[in-house]
Amino acid sequence: MTIDCIIIGGGIAGIQASIQLARYHREVLVIDAGEGRSSLCRQYNNILGFPEGVSGEELRKKGFQHAEKFGVNRITQTVMRVHKSRDVFVVETDHGQIYKSLTLLVATGVKDHLPDIPGIKPCLGLSLYICPDCDGYEITNKKTFVLGSGDAGAHMAITLLYWSEDLTFINHGRGEISLEMQGQLQENHISVQQIDVQEVLHNDGVFQGIKTDSGQVLQAEKGFLAFGGNHVRSELADSLGAETNDKNHLLTDSRSKMTNIDGLWAAGDAAVHSELVTAAMGEGAQAAIWIHKWLMRKVQK
Repeated sequence: MTIDCIIIGGGIAGIQASIQLARYHREVLVIDAGEGRSSLCRQYNNILGFPEGVSGEELRKKGFQHAEKFGVNRITQTVMRVHKSRDVFVVETDHGQIYKSLTLLVATGVKDHLPDIPGIKPCLGLSLYICPDCDGYEITNKKTFVLGSGDAGAHMAITLLYWSEDLTFINHGRGEISLEMQGQLQENHISVQQIDVQEVLHNDGVFQGIKTDSGQVLQAEKGFLAFGGNHVRSELADSLGAETNDKNHLLTDSRSKMTNIDGLWAAGDAAVHSELVTAAMGEGAQAAIWIHKWLMRKVQK
């Protein structure tokens, strides 16, 4: 059986796309490995309609409930391989199951590079952040540690000056900082500590500081992470011949979100994207609209 669309990835972009497609009476299957970055964030504070914030887990839960209301099917499996056979996408999962569709939306997102430091995950989105566009506001005039490495951490510290001047860059692992970035740090009076973090200190997710490998405790009110090396999950689309940029983000048409491969779309963080939940929602809906238009042209329903 060949359905209208398979969506790989059940994060925010994928869920929103599935809702929009289902409301066109399209048969949709969402295949979700359950490992998306939205499942880690304990609170988003910039989403319309949630003035008190909402966790990624709750947002996904509500989203799937919404999608299921319109008949979207969802399975929790990992897609291992995809290929195209006579204009049909063939998707194989880790359970050995094979699914077929006329169109394919890749919404596989990005896997953040998070060091294995105790205390990080309980704070994510509550008091320890990743995205300055999403959460820079939260550190306004707060004593903030940037936990990072090398130029990635240095660049984050410079970016965060917009919200707070009380910044310390903790260069965990003593990553190399370019001369240019060293100059910017000095010019902006940002302290750099060449120390390793043994533990993030917190009280039920409220960031309190760090414990160093030497046992020293350093206190702060907020924290940001910037270790670089995030993994863009674009391999499945790449295996179909989809074009990517130099950071492996999938290139799409700015209007339709379709890749260079006919019938293959990308939305959310795996695509060239601002990495905002709200932007991912919009891209998911945008892709769904054009998937429907494509199906209208290609298939007489």
